[in-house]
Amino acid sequence: MTDHDGVSRRKILECMTWAGTGVLWTVAGGLPRSMGIMGEAVAAEPSGLMFLQISDSHVGFDKPANPNALGTLEEAINKIKALPVKPAFIIHTGDITHLSKAKEFDDAQRIISQAGLDVHYVPGEHDVIDDEHKAYMERYGKGAKGAGWYSFDANGVHFIGLVNVVDLKAGGLGNLGHDQLEWMEEDLKGRAKSTPIVVFAHIPLWSVYPQWGWGTDDGARALEYLKPFASVTVLNGHIHQTMQKVEGNVTFHTAMSTAFPQPAPGAAPSPGPMKVADDKLRSMLGVADITFKQGQQRLAIIDKPLQG
Repeated sequence: MTDHDGVSRRKILECMTWAGTGVLWTVAGGLPRSMGIMGEAVAAEPSGLMFLQISDSHVGFDKPANPNALGTLEEAINKIKALPVKPAFIIHTGDITHLSKAKEFDDAQRIISQAGLDVHYVPGEHDVIDDEHKAYMERYGKGAKGAGWYSFDANGVHFIGLVNVVDLKAGGLGNLGHDQLEWMEEDLKGRAKSTPIVVFAHIPLWSVYPQWGWGTDDGARALEYLKPFASVTVLNGHIHQTMQKVEGNVTFHTAMSTAFPQPAPGAAPSPGPMKVADDKLRSMLGVADITFKQGQQRLAIIDKPLQG
């Protein structure tokens, strides 16, 4: 299908993505497929499990890249509250705070709780700066194993929250560690290979750009445990931009931040907060809606910028 200028519909959708317009993606048979722009996607009520991913709120950040990270987090939560269909829960993939301060955690909780949804957290490296990670663990680590890893089930989907920010390797690469990997292997034992699996952690489990620490040193071992399952989705944050990769039966998806953008891999001397024009900032921040339709091995992801 082409328009009058000979530009393919696929190319139009790609351009809209770069412009900050959310695109609905489904994954069937291991292949991603664009289904329409955000407005069309939201208008169609999902018939399966729908949940939301938010990431990298960095509450407490106040530098020029975004002097009001708490305010843009609140905008994201308001966007969630306005959804026509209420999600089952929220997954937050880390860096709730910027400096692990009690007030930052309290402010984040005050805003996020306004969504009126259960929230499942994993920490980012900015959430575990304090000694023994007490601030994070006291709020979100109760009942979890080790440094905060855990699993749960919802509507036939098995969710695994991993922690890969406690013992960072050279260059800032994430690390899961032997104990967590052993626990993960045991957690997956005996589960039917048809069980849909959703894994979420802060730093990507795949090698996005190792030169910047955008990957997990021992992520390959975790992925070996996941490969036998028919449908696996890995959700991450950390890089503050949307990237997707499909490898066999495993779909990887990183989320936008609600605080500030970072440069594309290799586009700057180093990663970090990226200052953009004020009128462009909200097109580079946002959340993701994720829908799983049971029995169809199908995942739909809508990346929703705060503006655009």
